[in-house]
Amino acid sequence: MTGLKRKPIRWVPEMPDIRRNIDWALSSFERWEKSMNGDSRTGLHGIRKAALRTFAERGFPTTKEEEWRFTSVAPIASMSFTPALESMSTKVTASDITRYLLGNLESSRLVFLDGHFSPDLSNVSRMPKGVHVGSLAEHLRNDTALVHNYLTRQARPEEGAFTALNTAFLQDGAFLYVPDGVELGDPIHLLFLASDREGPFIQTPRNLVVAGEGCRLSIVETYHSLAGRKYFTNVVSEIIAGSRTVIEHDKLQNESGNTFHVGTTHVSLGGQSNFVSNTISFGGSLVRNNVTVVLEAEGSECTLNGLSVSTGVQLIDNHTTIDHAKPNCTSHELYKAILDGRSRGVFNGKIFVRKDAQKTDAKQTNKTLLLSDGATVDTKPQLEIFADDVKCTHGATVGQLDEEQVFYLRSRGIPLEAARDILTFAFASDVVNRVHVEPLRGQLDAMLRARLRQGRVAEGD
Repeated sequence: MTGLKRKPIRWVPEMPDIRRNIDWALSSFERWEKSMNGDSRTGLHGIRKAALRTFAERGFPTTKEEEWRFTSVAPIASMSFTPALESMSTKVTASDITRYLLGNLESSRLVFLDGHFSPDLSNVSRMPKGVHVGSLAEHLRNDTALVHNYLTRQARPEEGAFTALNTAFLQDGAFLYVPDGVELGDPIHLLFLASDREGPFIQTPRNLVVAGEGCRLSIVETYHSLAGRKYFTNVVSEIIAGSRTVIEHDKLQNESGNTFHVGTTHVSLGGQSNFVSNTISFGGSLVRNNVTVVLEAEGSECTLNGLSVSTGVQLIDNHTTIDHAKPNCTSHELYKAILDGRSRGVFNGKIFVRKDAQKTDAKQTNKTLLLSDGATVDTKPQLEIFADDVKCTHGATVGQLDEEQVFYLRSRGIPLEAARDILTFAFASDVVNRVHVEPLRGQLDAMLRARLRQGRVAEGD
C-alpha cells in the first residue's frame, strides 16, 4: 500500500442496545403476514421468514465489527421505519419524473415508486424473443420457477443484516432475463423514486438480472427523491452473467440529503465474460455501497469504478470485494472520492486470489481529494493472495488540490474559485468518462458542476 494517509476518526456515538432496536421490523412483518392470506404459505414467504429470523438474531451491525469499523449505522438503527408495503403510484404523474429520465435515449424504462413497479410510468420497448423485462413481483407470480432458480442464490441473508432485512420484506424490484446470444442495443433504465409518503419509511427493492451465454447488455440504475421526507433505501441486486457475456452496470445515487441508503450488489461471472460497474454517489446522509464480484470461471474480467462527492456532514462508505476463484482472470478497480465540509469517506476494497487462481492480474487504486480541513477519510485497500503465479497491485492516496496547479491557472487569468473547480472536475472526470451511456455521462457532468457551485455557496455562507 502506498501513499496512505489517515486522519482521526469522528466516531458517531452508538446507543447501548443499538443492535437490538428491531421491534419495528418484527411488528411490521407480523401485521403484513396476517394480511397475506394464502401467500403466507408460499415458498417465497418461507424465505422471508428465515431472513427475518436471521435479522432478529444478528441485529444491526456496530463499529465493533471489522466490516463496519469506520461506519456507525446508529442514525439508521435508532429509528423505527414503516415498510412501504403498498404502492402510491397514482399520486405521481409522467411530468413529475421527466427530470430523472435519460434525455431522449430510446431505452426501456422501469419506474419504481417506494420500491413498487409503476406500469403507468414505465416504458418497455419491444424486446427480442425470450427476453423478460419487468416487475419482479409479477414474475414471481407468473414465472415462479425461472425466478426461484436464481433469487437469493448470490446475495444470501446470512451474509449481512441489511441483506437479511431486505429479503425479509422482499416484494418487488426489477427482473431482467436475457437468453443465450441476445444483444440489447439500448440500456435498460431502472428508475427508483421515493414519494412524499409520511416518513420515516423504508423501501426494500430487490433486483435480479440473469444473462445467458454470449449476451450484451447495459443497465442504468438511478435513485432520486421526489420530496424531502426522511426514509431509508435498502436495496439488493443480484447479477448473473453467463460465458462470453458483456454487461455494464451504472448506478447513480442522488437522493435527498436527509435519507439513508444501503445498496448491496452481488455479481457472478461465467467464463470469458466481462463486467463493468460504475457506482456514483452524490446524495444521502449516510450511504453504504457494497459491491461483490466473483470470477467463477477462467478468462473472466471485471472493472469496478466509483465516485463519491460529499459535503456537509455526509458519510459515504464504499466496500468492494473481488473474488478471483479461477485462473486466468483480470480485474481493474478505481474508486475516487471528493470530500468537502465536514463530510467523511470510507473505502475498503478487498481482492481475494484463491489457491487455484493462477495467472491472476488484479489492479486496485483508491484516490481521495479533500477540499476542506474538516473532511476525513479512512481507506483500506487489501489483498489476500493464496496463489503464487499472480500479478497484483493496490494503493491509496489522499491529498488536497495541488497549489502549483492552482497558481498556474490563476496566472492565466482564471479566478481562484474557477481554478479550483477546474482541477476538481478533472479529478472526477476520470471516473465519469468511463460511463459509456452518453446521456447518463452528460447528466453526471451537469450534476458535478452543480455540486461544485453548491460547495462554493456553502463555503461563502
